[in-house]
Amino acid sequence: MFGKLFKKKENQEIELFAPVDGEVIPLEEVPDPVFAEKMMGDGIAIKPSSGKVVSPVDGDIVQAFPTKHAVGIKADNGAEILIHIGLETVALNGEGFTIHVKEGDKVKKGDALVDVDLAIVGEKAVSTVTPMLITNMSDIEALNKQDVKQVQAGEDVVITVK
Repeated sequence: MFGKLFKKKENQEIELFAPVDGEVIPLEEVPDPVFAEKMMGDGIAIKPSSGKVVSPVDGDIVQAFPTKHAVGIKADNGAEILIHIGLETVALNGEGFTIHVKEGDKVKKGDALVDVDLAIVGEKAVSTVTPMLITNMSDIEALNKQDVKQVQAGEDVVITVK
């Protein structure tokens, strides 16, 4: 009886907020074909101006990579979101990253996920560009990217998804 009252609302439209401060660029401009050709999903990328990465949405942490360079979140509407901090950052093996979440954690929009030392990542990785993707596009009815250029983490909507 109570299951219906407390069930998460699948297929509702939600807003995804910027996970990091910076300049929004089209995914197609990311200098990595895995992201630019949308092999892992669709979304946006941000050239970060600060190293604080926050949750773009309310949801559950489904993946916190041991190398601390990426976090997977399942939003309350079922959208699966990957935030990948920088390019070729898995090779840093956690250097320059401090992660604040683990798998199974519940997060709210704006909660701290990862702190990044942009100087270290900028020096040792290919790029600090941070893609945010919806990885389960086959389950998504609609994905609308907002026309924004400069964003603040947790403040500006960058995508709506249903």
